[in-house]
Amino acid sequence: MRVIVQSVDPVRLGFLMALLRDAGIACVLLDQHISAVEGGIGIFPRRLAVAAEDWEAAKRVLREAGEDHS
Repeated sequence: MRVIVQSVDPVRLGFLMALLRDAGIACVLLDQHISAVEGGIGIFPRRLAVAAEDWEAAKRVLREAGEDHS
């Protein structure tokens, strides 16, 4: 797995996950339950990861959607 995006914005992460899944790319959201520890204040970024073999395709999907900020 490779992390493709980090963000504290759950709406953006949901959108990015939908983009990837619509393109047939499996993804997983890491650290999604950290809000229980942080009290929901949004200081710890969640990480969106894809399989290493899907990395290039995922980057292309995000770039085409204007969401590649690397």
